[in-house]
Amino acid sequence: MTGKALPLRTKMATSLSRGAAALSRATGRGDGSVIGGKIGLMIDPDLLANLASGREIALISGTNGKTTTTRLTTAAMGALGQIATNSLGANMPTGHASALAKAGETRYAVLEVDEHYLDQVMTATHPRIVALLNLSRDQLDRAKEVAMMAAGWRMTLAQHPGVHIVANADDPMVAWAASSASSVTWVAAGQRWHDDSWVCPDCGSRIERENDQWWCTGCPLRRPTPQWVAVSGGVIDPAGTYRGIQLQLPGRVNLANAATALAVATFFGVPAITAVPRLAEVASIAGRYATVVREGRTIRLLLAKNPAGWLEAFDMAEPAPTLLSINARDPDGLDTSWLYDVDFSPLRGRRVLITGDRAMDLAVRLEVNDVQFEYVVSFGQALATMPPGWFEVIANYTAFQDIRAELDRVN
Repeated sequence: MTGKALPLRTKMATSLSRGAAALSRATGRGDGSVIGGKIGLMIDPDLLANLASGREIALISGTNGKTTTTRLTTAAMGALGQIATNSLGANMPTGHASALAKAGETRYAVLEVDEHYLDQVMTATHPRIVALLNLSRDQLDRAKEVAMMAAGWRMTLAQHPGVHIVANADDPMVAWAASSASSVTWVAAGQRWHDDSWVCPDCGSRIERENDQWWCTGCPLRRPTPQWVAVSGGVIDPAGTYRGIQLQLPGRVNLANAATALAVATFFGVPAITAVPRLAEVASIAGRYATVVREGRTIRLLLAKNPAGWLEAFDMAEPAPTLLSINARDPDGLDTSWLYDVDFSPLRGRRVLITGDRAMDLAVRLEVNDVQFEYVVSFGQALATMPPGWFEVIANYTAFQDIRAELDRVN
C-alpha cells in the first residue's frame, strides 16, 4: 500500500483498529494485535484485502517455526525499508489486518499465517511469495489430520498459479503440497520428526529414507533437488556459495528457518551478503529463547507446542536442570494424548521438575519413559529450589505465558 487512496469505510476501520489496539495495550489487556483487527473487520469486512492492496507480501506458514521465520525474514528484508509484520504471532486474519493497519503505508509486508487460514489469506492479500515450513500433528482435538492439511494446501497453491513458493524439500507432506505450484524454490531445511510422513500422501505407499533423501515406493514422489541447503554453521545458496550464519537463536532448526528467510529475502532482491548479517539481530521472539538472569541463575525459555516442537526443544536444551510445564487450555488444545508421541528419554539423568495445569498427565508420561521428576506448584517454587547456574524451561502455549508473567513478578 504505497500512496493508494483507501475507501472511506477502510479508513474508518483502520483508525478504529489502531485505537482499539492502543487501548488494549494501555490497559494491560494485551498487545492489541487481535482486538484491533477484529473491530476493524467488523466495520469493513474487506479491510485486510484493502490494506494489502499495493503491497508486496510474503506469507510464512507451517506447523512449527512460523513466528521465528517471520521475524528472521522481516530482519533480512529490513534492508528494503520498513516492513509491515505481525511480529507477535497473531496469525489469523484479525492479526493480519491489525498489523497492516498499525504499519501504515509500507511497500512490503511479511505475515505469519496459521496453516488452516492459508487459502483465505492468500485470496485476500495476493502475496508474491509463500514459504511453507513443515506439517505435523498439532492440537489433535481441533486441528486437521496432517494429510488433509497437505491436500488443502495443494489445492490452494494450484488455485494461485502466479504465487512463488518457497518450500521445505525434506518434508514429504510439504513437498507434495508445493508440487502443485507453478514456481517453487526448494530449501533443504531438514525434518527430524518423521512420524507424520511415513506414508505417501499421493498414493498411500510407504516412504523410504536414506541419508538426506526420501522417496515413495509406489509412485514418482521423491525429495526435490534443493536450491538452498542448511548446513553446519551456515547455508549454501543457489549459486553453490557457502554463507556462514551467526545466530543468537539456538538449534539447527533455527538455522533452517534462517535459510528459508534468506530464500524469501533474496526473492525480493535483497543480496544474500546484505541479508545474512541482519539475521543475527534477532535474539528473542515474543519471549521465546529469551534468557533471564535471576540471582545467579540463567533461565532460558523454550516454547514447545506439539511432538515435533518438543523434539527440537530437547535438541536445543543444555543438559542442565529443566522445568517442564503443560496446560490444556483452549489455545493449547484440550487433548494431552500427544504427550505419548514425545520421546522424553533425552531428559534421563538430569534434574527434571514439572508443573502446570496438566502436570499429572506429564508425570504419568515421564514415568512410562523412566524419567525421574519432581512436582512443583509454580515456576516460582521451581526457581527457589535451583542452585546458581543454567536452568532450562520448556512449556506449551499458555504455560509459557504463565511462566513469563510469573518471571515478571519475580523481577
